[in-house]
Amino acid sequence: MYDELTKQDIAKMEEEIEYRKLIVRKKALEAVKEARAHGDLSENFEYHAAKKDKNQNESRIRYLEKMIKTAKIVSDESKEDEVGLHNTVEVYFEEEDETETFTLVTTVRGNSLKGLISTESPIGKAIFGHKAGERVEVKVNGEYSYFVQIKSIGKQVNEEEISIRKF
Repeated sequence: MYDELTKQDIAKMEEEIEYRKLIVRKKALEAVKEARAHGDLSENFEYHAAKKDKNQNESRIRYLEKMIKTAKIVSDESKEDEVGLHNTVEVYFEEEDETETFTLVTTVRGNSLKGLISTESPIGKAIFGHKAGERVEVKVNGEYSYFVQIKSIGKQVNEEEISIRKF
């Protein structure tokens, strides 16, 4: 399985890896050394906490490197009148008689609480590439689906407003 990432996603991940390797790793190693100097390691909470922080940093580095290595590069460019990456889309939900606004993003940037919907989510897959005014079926699973209507498509948002999700 691969993640679809833009060139900007990969650049941000590489920046985070570099920061973690050059800054965070150095601080974590110093914290472990300092805690180790306090004596008995079996009852040294500072040592165990420092080791945990160091290991979490190394795990995040490995995770990001694996994502970059296995990524499928996708373009964030779309036609003016089609739903594409980083477009803000106003969607009317027929069942609820409600309208919601989303921004379509890649998987690593998805955050539904902030209105950032992944192109891999059911709604993201359904509306991606469609035009304003179109009625689209959102397939949640083999048994359930619903219809939405794309009300409007806004221009692409500023890349810096969308951050990569931290795990």
